[in-house]
Amino acid sequence: MNRTLPTLFARRRPAPETVLLDLPGGQTFTYGDADAASAAIANGLRAAGVGPGDRVAAHVEKAPEVVFLYLACLRAGAVFLPMNPGYTGGEVEAIVGDAEPTVVVRSIADIDWLAAAQPTTFDSVVAEPDDVAVMLYTSGTTGRPKGAMLTQANLASNAAALHEAWGFVPDDVLLHALPIFHAHGLFVALNCVLANGTGMVFLPRFDVDAVIEELPRCTVFMGVPTHYTRLLGDERFTADVCRNMRLFVSGSAPLLASTHEAFEARTGHAILERYGMTETVMNTSNPLHGARKPGTVGLPLPGVEIRLADQDDGGVGGIELRGPNVFPGYWRRPELNDTEFTTDGFFKTGDLGTFDDEGYLTIVGRSKDLIISGGLNVYPKEVEDALDAIDGVLESAVIGVPDADFGEAVVAVIVPEANAALDPEAIRTSARARLAAFKVPKRVVVVDELPRNAMGKVQKAALRSELA
Repeated sequence: MNRTLPTLFARRRPAPETVLLDLPGGQTFTYGDADAASAAIANGLRAAGVGPGDRVAAHVEKAPEVVFLYLACLRAGAVFLPMNPGYTGGEVEAIVGDAEPTVVVRSIADIDWLAAAQPTTFDSVVAEPDDVAVMLYTSGTTGRPKGAMLTQANLASNAAALHEAWGFVPDDVLLHALPIFHAHGLFVALNCVLANGTGMVFLPRFDVDAVIEELPRCTVFMGVPTHYTRLLGDERFTADVCRNMRLFVSGSAPLLASTHEAFEARTGHAILERYGMTETVMNTSNPLHGARKPGTVGLPLPGVEIRLADQDDGGVGGIELRGPNVFPGYWRRPELNDTEFTTDGFFKTGDLGTFDDEGYLTIVGRSKDLIISGGLNVYPKEVEDALDAIDGVLESAVIGVPDADFGEAVVAVIVPEANAALDPEAIRTSARARLAAFKVPKRVVVVDELPRNAMGKVQKAALRSELA
């Protein structure tokens, strides 16, 4: 059984000369290079006092050395703790204060210093399935940050499930344009490649020019919805550019059905949308072979149980999960085990969803984003879908703001298409033709763009604060 990452990666371990990382400009790092570099860093960590179970924090820009640091932590039995390089000093201080890492890496120079003059072989610690391998902090923008502890078994089981579900083959090449402080770029993308024993084109960040240049020699691309809309906005992005591709995957934020349809019309490829979160890695996926339904996140992955709690008359309920991918809990927050898990072991995601007749899951929003207006439930996703279908609307975000009469009033924030002139009252009139009166926004605000975090998710808390 491949219940740890080292055993999973060893299953298809390639020859040392196989390229793992292919960088712009022609520089490459082989699996042999990665073994030597990670061994040297692991020796440096040990010399710095890092033992099994100790945290190693990294607040560093994306670079090959961060991949080697991640592998070094796995080899040393340490807990890798990546942080968004965009975090402020105060945000980093809060996480470091909570996690109490033995080592904090703040630059590539720090990694080089750890590896300097160290042997390039290392006797790796034997990992156990329940060992914590990685800690990712979540919800820091809305309260005290929480460290989600992910075990070897969580990560290995999920990587193995995705590797099979997405049909990775020996000649696959991933185009990696995601951050690696986040589950999407670190676990979904990187771990799938390592489990496949193949390589990736490793971009420092998403850049339309670079992606268009590199796509012809790649077969798999994983992105967030913003990546796909930006590619579609460039006339150089054509079916010919995608001629060698076999799979485009989207996640981390909802993909508009219109984006899915426009992408397929342009390239002939149907984007595969999936659903995951920090605490559980990946939960569902549209099928590799079979219908990829726009607007849905597909079917539960093998071994993942999903149920909907407290469903309303429309079938909407709170999404709860159980499976080998689900984390054991939050670092030093045992009180959350009673509030975030059910008595029979399901994790309460905080997401709201529905299942269709074929078992495909659709996310309709976050429970905290549910709007109760005049005592009636309004699901933002339903209103957003109606607004996005109006001519001239590029995208929308729907929020609830305090209202003396209704308790909460529905407010829509709209981004127009290029050169479109939108009239708020006309938008409300069009929405009324599609929605019951209580769901129609009481106010429509037109903006140039929606506020988003590093992974492309709309920051509704910021909108609520601004428009309250």
